[in-house]
Amino acid sequence: MKVLLVEDDREMADSLRVSLEDEGHNVDLAGDGEEGAEMAKSRAYDVIVLDRMLPKKHGTHVVRDLRSDGVSTPVLILSALHDEDHRVEGLDAGANDYLGKPFSTRELLARVRALWNGRELAISERTRLQVGDLEMDLLARTVHRGGGKIDLQPREFRLLEYLMRNSGQTVTRKMLLENVWDYHFDPQTNVIDVHISRLRSKIDKDFTVQLLHTVRGSGYRLAA
Repeated sequence: MKVLLVEDDREMADSLRVSLEDEGHNVDLAGDGEEGAEMAKSRAYDVIVLDRMLPKKHGTHVVRDLRSDGVSTPVLILSALHDEDHRVEGLDAGANDYLGKPFSTRELLARVRALWNGRELAISERTRLQVGDLEMDLLARTVHRGGGKIDLQPREFRLLEYLMRNSGQTVTRKMLLENVWDYHFDPQTNVIDVHISRLRSKIDKDFTVQLLHTVRGSGYRLAA
């Protein structure tokens, strides 16, 4: 699991990172709200663990902005302010869960697992994906844009499915290799470039609005 941890208390951040990594998760750290929001928008995460009282940008504002920008990654807010009003405020902002400080690391890990499992279940149950006027039917294995059918090869379909499931977020070459080609190393191949080029020619060539974007130095993003 890929986790974004946004926490300005360095000692707590380091402690939580170690605990999460001990469970096998990959963890990125952000030290303030602005940095956390930017990372959450530009990279794909499975869960975001977010402190409420952050410098530069308040945690609830971060969540609200992410939801406004279409980022649906599950968010767990951590806060010493955990009476009913504060919990309701955080959940209304778009958080999926709220954990009061102090808390046990064991409980935090359990809540992170629950958010991840819930997201995986929700994703697996979706049979239709849509980004702008691009639509994918996972049961019929068909893709349409603007009412017209787009014929894709099996690998192109899998690549587009992954991009659509992570729409609005940047996916790296490493993520594509691991999730679309099942490579857990970089074989120094141009396979991604070739397939991205073919896919772009099929879904974007005849349309004014381009959906598949190259993020220089990072990867690719599918967004309307």
